[in-house]
Amino acid sequence: MSEAMKILFVEDEEALGMVVSDSLRSRGFEVDYHTDGESALQAALENRYDVLVLDVMLPKMDGFSMAREYRKSNRSTPIIFLTARSQTEDVVEGFELGGNDYLKKPFSMEELIVRVKSLAGCALNQENSELEECFVGKYKFSIQKQMLELNGKVKSLTHREAQVLHMLFEKRNQVLERKQVLDQLWGDDSFFNARSMDVFITRLRKYLRDDPSIQIVNIRGIGYKLML
Repeated sequence: MSEAMKILFVEDEEALGMVVSDSLRSRGFEVDYHTDGESALQAALENRYDVLVLDVMLPKMDGFSMAREYRKSNRSTPIIFLTARSQTEDVVEGFELGGNDYLKKPFSMEELIVRVKSLAGCALNQENSELEECFVGKYKFSIQKQMLELNGKVKSLTHREAQVLHMLFEKRNQVLERKQVLDQLWGDDSFFNARSMDVFITRLRKYLRDDPSIQIVNIRGIGYKLML
């Protein structure tokens, strides 16, 4: 990394927080560590970070509430939730609030680092992509800026939303296999990751609904097809 990735890390269990922070710093990351949601939200709004890593259960303001407030002014910086909770409803809620990934405790540092790097800039593969902008139906899709534009109205996408739309566009009018997306963007095709992908597909359908010629069709048991 020519410039260290900057991470906002929020964890109220200080022993764990210090271990993870020190481990990330030892591997070349710049880490801003907080133990409560209120101070972390203030830092997030005042500084630029490449990734936010948020524990869900936090004092003063929980991770979900913090993400909800942060997304009002920033839709693009990736968010990873850390939690011991494993209920499907919690996973879905996290993604609906604008989360990009979900890591269950206990987790390995290697797994966290892989996910941070992926979200911070690898998955769109911008260096190898010949496309910077394309048209998805009537929408102009800026891949690197992560924006959709139609009739002068601009919609900012999260990093993961842009990733999924980019993969759908590359396979437009063909079937994009669910397993391919899950393996490439989420790391595996587990049940929880599959549910989170469904949330992102639902979001993209909503964003693209002003052009009725666009359809994202569910190919049952296989994947999705972006029809233009």
